[in-house]
Amino acid sequence: MGNREEKRNLETIPVGSLGIIALESCRTLSEMVDSYLVKWRTERESEHKESLAFSGYMRDTYLLDTKVPRFGSGEAKGIIMESVRGTDLYLLVDVLNYSKTYSLCGHENHMSPDDHYQDLKRVIAAVGGKARRITVIMPFLYESRQHKRTSRESLDCALALQELVAMGVDNIITFDAHDPRVQNAIPLHGFETVQPAYQFIKGLLRHVNDLKIDSDHMMVISPDEGGMSRAIYIANVLELDMGMFYKRRDYTRIVDGRNPIVAHEFLGSSVEGKDMIIIDDMISSGESVIEVATALKERKANKIFVFATFGLFTGGLDRFDKAYEDGIIDRVLTTNLIYQTPELLKRSWYIDCDMSKYIAYIIDTLNHDSSISDLLNPNERIQSIVSRYKAGEL
Repeated sequence: MGNREEKRNLETIPVGSLGIIALESCRTLSEMVDSYLVKWRTERESEHKESLAFSGYMRDTYLLDTKVPRFGSGEAKGIIMESVRGTDLYLLVDVLNYSKTYSLCGHENHMSPDDHYQDLKRVIAAVGGKARRITVIMPFLYESRQHKRTSRESLDCALALQELVAMGVDNIITFDAHDPRVQNAIPLHGFETVQPAYQFIKGLLRHVNDLKIDSDHMMVISPDEGGMSRAIYIANVLELDMGMFYKRRDYTRIVDGRNPIVAHEFLGSSVEGKDMIIIDDMISSGESVIEVATALKERKANKIFVFATFGLFTGGLDRFDKAYEDGIIDRVLTTNLIYQTPELLKRSWYIDCDMSKYIAYIIDTLNHDSSISDLLNPNERIQSIVSRYKAGEL
């Protein structure tokens, strides 16, 4: 984010002593966030050394020691090993980190989103209302795909948000919520959904040479009607055209509980010879994004770059390896907001977009009770990195 951002000018008094609780699921990311905060505050400290309001401002780490031990039956409890009285607490959790396991009556159980969410509540319960303020940073919003009711079905995401707020959580910060309207469930509390648009563009420009970023050579694609707003934003800030696909379904049949997709229909101007940015909130199995890429290749598109905040890769990496070998996709960019397998990080088609510095900015700014709106609108940063790329400076 350049030196302009390095020195965020935080002149206000901190809300309280800063404390970060990293649930085990989010340990790696939290340690990176912590190291930025330690570095910035060491540099900033000098001015306020004597002030009581800044006591504990400069520490070796802001990560608090917490544990969630389990009994042999799989039951658990949250424990906080140090005082949190009066602290401004930030809890980080990755509900998709299935690599974490625990023993259940002698069986090795992989943690599901439900397990991680329950652990988050255990730690909040252990705080016991002693913190000055509680902010939950949950990059992938728990149950966010279950956000609307179509028949007799549960509204899991709304329930979870209300439950967290009832437990004393003041703010919830998430990234690229599947549908930001779920915040209607908690209209009197803070809910922020952050877009990693800048980090995607930076990742692409740092790793790929000779891109022509103009509407004659590049286009932004939404793989479905639900993700239109993301594509429109990127298209607008980069001054590109956009196109979208919609799923044509056969409403006369039901297969596996849903109407089968007959085709991905394209709406938009010609893609011939242009580079494509396909942007979505998540890659789950990856099936639909590869179908979309294939459909664009049939329409003679040039290179294809896929941006997705969350790379779940629930069906493994094989279909992406094949699509890459077949020249259907060129690069896939996802963030480190959720667990990434060591195999994924080694793939030549993969570009990892690090979000730790961005989260550190958000925590640092909020701890000073300053506005984060400039952080939520990255237009200026995007323009500056694009112009540096065009000038050959990257």
